[in-house]
Amino acid sequence: MRSQFEIERMIEGRLKAYLNRDKTGLRREILRFVLRIRQVTIPDIMEGLKNQFSVSFHTIASMVGIIASRIGILRVSRSVGGITTYELKEKYSSMVGRLVGA
Repeated sequence: MRSQFEIERMIEGRLKAYLNRDKTGLRREILRFVLRIRQVTIPDIMEGLKNQFSVSFHTIASMVGIIASRIGILRVSRSVGGITTYELKEKYSSMVGRLVGA
């Protein structure tokens, strides 16, 4: 069984690798947005980034899905109406802030 320290190191490594592949800056901006707002939906992110980037709903949704499932720093909640809300886990907020320069 892994310790909390090992888990955080593993997540930090995954996040660094994910951000190293960020050619346009979109991944960093998504993380900055989530860090700033804390609880978001995909339409919220689209609205917040529409002036900086020209990307589709699907692109944003897949990036947020990767951040939530593979990296594991977002908590996912579904409401009765089917709206999915993403929230940054508090224990990772300082790590994300440090890595994205927020």
